Amino acid sequence: MNAYDLARGLHILAVIAWMSGMLYLPRLYAYDAEQNDKAEPLRSEMQGLLRLWQTRLLRIIINPSMILAFVLGLWLFWLRSGNGADWSFAHQPWMVVKILGVIALFGWHGFLAKSRKKIANGTSTRSSKFWRMSNEIPFLIAIVMVLSVTLEWGA
Repeated sequence: MNAYDLARGLHILAVIAWMSGMLYLPRLYAYDAEQNDKAEPLRSEMQGLLRLWQTRLLRIIINPSMILAFVLGLWLFWLRSGNGADWSFAHQPWMVVKILGVIALFGWHGFLAKSRKKIANGTSTRSSKFWRMSNEIPFLIAIVMVLSVTLEWGA
């Protein structure tokens, strides 16, 4: 076993956890938005439970796995460079696409975290339909990222 393979395997596992959470959280937001049409006390009870799940998912799974994926990604970047000896791969189109994808995922993650606060405060204006339609955004970004890295487009 070498360090690169270890880093790559751990990075993939962290990304799977991060992506799983980001794919599930909008679904919880959609369920929460659907409660607005229901009568009390069921609405408050369900929204309280859903908001607890949203908070736990973000704080216990999504945030830590994002940090771990990022740290392991930096380690992979360092190892790929030959421990800092050759950074030429960083300018390849496939790596630029990967970096832009990471930035997009960080942006989506931030949007989800900010939305959780609005939902918790009762100030969200997003509908269930919005959350269901936007649910696949991180997966679409991941498709582009994975294909760019595995095929090394433009290398």
